[in-house]
Amino acid sequence: MSTLLARVRRWHAAAAPIVLTPLLLTVCSGMAYRLLKDWGGLERDQVHWLMVLHEGEWLGPAGEPVYVLLNGLGLLWMLGTGVTLLSQRWRQRSSRADG
Repeated sequence: MSTLLARVRRWHAAAAPIVLTPLLLTVCSGMAYRLLKDWGGLERDQVHWLMVLHEGEWLGPAGEPVYVLLNGLGLLWMLGTGVTLLSQRWRQRSSRADG
């Protein structure tokens, strides 16, 4: 089991730098869009460029769905492997505390 976890940890660490930039772009542009519209009083047309970034429209009609798909799969991968690694850490700590 420990070799599988070591592999998962390596894959998680290898994917993190690749997944980080598009996820940060998506999160920051989505938050900025909503906050500037709602709290900043800007119109939809004034902040549409943020939605272009958020949805990957800047990649063109063929690239946009690929961006969305890979962004979503990257997030699911990081969440899944992160939860796996975290739960293993919790199990190790509880077994040390018990024994």
